[in-house]
Amino acid sequence: MTPERGKSAGRATMRSVPTTRSEILAGMRRQARLLGQTMRRRRARFVYSTRYSLDVPGVLVDPIRGERILAWLALEGLLRRRDVLRPKPATFKALRRVHADDYLDALYLPGSLESIIGFTVPDPLQSRILEMQRWMVGGTVLAVETALATRGIALNLGGGFHHAHRDRGAGFCAYNDVAVAITEAREAGFSGRTLVVDLDLHDGDGTRSIFSGDPDVFTFSIHNRPWSPSDATMSFSLALGTAIDDAAYLAALRAHLPEVVARFRPDLVVFVAGADPAIDDRLGDWKITGAGMLERDRFVLRTVRGHTDRPLAVVLAGGYGPDSWRHSARSFSLLASGRAHEPPPTETITLHRYRQLARLLSPTDLAGPAGDGDWGLSDEDLLADLGGAPRQTRLLGFYTEQGVELALERAGLLDRLRAIGFTQPQVAFDLGNPSGQTIRMYGETERHDLLAEVRVRRDRRTLPGFELLAVEWMLLQNPRATFTQDRPPLPGQKHPGLGIAEDVIALLILACDRLHLDGISFVPSHFHLVAPVFGSMHFLEPADEAYTRALRDAVAGLPLPEATRAIADGRVVDARTGESRPWHPRPMIFPVAPRLKEHFGADYERAVEESLAAQTMKLRDT
Repeated sequence: MTPERGKSAGRATMRSVPTTRSEILAGMRRQARLLGQTMRRRRARFVYSTRYSLDVPGVLVDPIRGERILAWLALEGLLRRRDVLRPKPATFKALRRVHADDYLDALYLPGSLESIIGFTVPDPLQSRILEMQRWMVGGTVLAVETALATRGIALNLGGGFHHAHRDRGAGFCAYNDVAVAITEAREAGFSGRTLVVDLDLHDGDGTRSIFSGDPDVFTFSIHNRPWSPSDATMSFSLALGTAIDDAAYLAALRAHLPEVVARFRPDLVVFVAGADPAIDDRLGDWKITGAGMLERDRFVLRTVRGHTDRPLAVVLAGGYGPDSWRHSARSFSLLASGRAHEPPPTETITLHRYRQLARLLSPTDLAGPAGDGDWGLSDEDLLADLGGAPRQTRLLGFYTEQGVELALERAGLLDRLRAIGFTQPQVAFDLGNPSGQTIRMYGETERHDLLAEVRVRRDRRTLPGFELLAVEWMLLQNPRATFTQDRPPLPGQKHPGLGIAEDVIALLILACDRLHLDGISFVPSHFHLVAPVFGSMHFLEPADEAYTRALRDAVAGLPLPEATRAIADGRVVDARTGESRPWHPRPMIFPVAPRLKEHFGADYERAVEESLAAQTMKLRDT
């Protein structure tokens, strides 16, 4: 670390250090009170655009992470409409101030993103990725501009492309938004010192490289391993290695960040608040708990702002998997209100989002007009009364093809498919199969690429006294994508998934709401189909619930693909007998109606616990 640089560095003011427990507690209460007062003086502003949403096959980033955060903050009453700012895409003039012309030109050549993303993407998707990143760069520019103008906090719900160097990109980073934002602020007249606090799991090498000779930008990065040399005029770079826990992470942060802030005395702070150090991150190799992530962000806020009005801009940065938004949302609720709120499970906020959208759709939208004198009956329909079976024309007796397509359009799912190259998604029904009615979605009008196939029926047999929506079959796939090392095939997969399973489940729940069905039933063929929904869904029989909980505990800590393979390969065994404990397909229920939720209440849970006590599973050593 080389924070000293002559007169402009300033000197740190030394204070007496509290030594007794009462002094420490009093100091913590004083800091919390000052922090609360600061937060009440100025509300945090959020920067977001729907142009940030892009589902890239083979990349584990949640395409609507920012939208989930906004939806939950609004649900909690922490967000007003005027607190959300809409960015514009960064201009090429702004990008040229940071990146070399030859590099910018090369980005638009076919195949140019392969070295940045790790695989080749088709030209239409390549253009969309670059467009999305330009919008996010513009968002960081606006966040820095807003933080400086208000001397407050502004958060861009995107960005954090810290691996992009002046003349090359890497790690899914084509443009360095932090560098562009700082440079644009200078062009607009800002002449102060900037501290970049980069706590993404990965090294902030690109930002450090771009400002390596700049005495007015200090880059601070704590990460798992270095990506490139850390030499710079003003920088601190610490690689902690793998399997880092809360104690080691927070100790490193507390040992170094306050000293940098005190000596460098920044006039602006940009916080790269990556969520990928979290223990549940799909790509990360650290073990930081949710509480640890929150304490990290609380400490950064307290250290860089405290009772001051130093401008702070925050970017979302890394976070992989459907639950990464929760870590960011928890901390951002602190920034928005001065108090941390606990976000709900991902499926809850997804369902809330779709229920909000459902209010915009009338029954006529979904089922078509009725009573207008034109019943649309064919000769086949009229002749059905003479002894033939009536031809089904509506999914579950209610939905038309046009109604389903409209619902998918308003939910944004069709736009997500268009973004990955399926320009004209088509919905088609097959309602004649006695085992269930099928809805299919194709990528184009020619219907060559099958993207989704869901077979459903009304079910009164699985659980007497209740009417369920039985899902007999569900296929969600991207036939144009390829498996990668990070996303290997799971049992039963011919092609990689579309990343919309959670959204489809939410839409099925809305169908239960609309049709007054009590819940959803399905029989999972493999363990990986259960893991994402376990806790929200229950096995019909308590013994099956207990068995699966024991399986889950035996493979805890393994990535989902490896856990599924371990069970399929017979590596989960009875700890007493050594016998293999395979996966058994059994009926599961997602309760929607209150009376079905009561069915899986205290009595059911007691039966599960009794059965679980008899389970002694372990993972056999390889």
